[in-house]
Amino acid sequence: MTIAVDFDGTIVEHRYPAIGNELPFATETLKMLIAEHHKLILWTVREDELLQEAVDWCKERGVEFYAVNRDYPEESLENNNHFSRKLKVDLWIDDRNIGGLPDWGTIYQMIHYNKTWNDINSQHPSAYEYEKPKKKWWQF
Repeated sequence: MTIAVDFDGTIVEHRYPAIGNELPFATETLKMLIAEHHKLILWTVREDELLQEAVDWCKERGVEFYAVNRDYPEESLENNNHFSRKLKVDLWIDDRNIGGLPDWGTIYQMIHYNKTWNDINSQHPSAYEYEKPKKKWWQF
């Protein structure tokens, strides 16, 4: 799969423009996904020096992305007449997801075992789940 990964609030705690502490198991999970031949694209609002700091931070920890803020490493306006800022990926990992960011162990399980959020959730019922009301005799 090709997977877009946000940086601030996803790989590290949100401290933009500074780089926050790493979220537990973020870089280890990313390295495992790379080893399984997934193409990871760093997709972040960071630009220029702040972007390079994030790329270097990841590289120092053994995470090298397939591309950064683009679909493939060589992509540019000049060589892609269909250039779009929206990436063409299979999956997004971002702290701004509806419902927030699952922990990195859950993210890995979902990708590695091809599970959905519902698959994972059904294995571990939430304390917030409610019991469905019983149907009346006239309801199907």
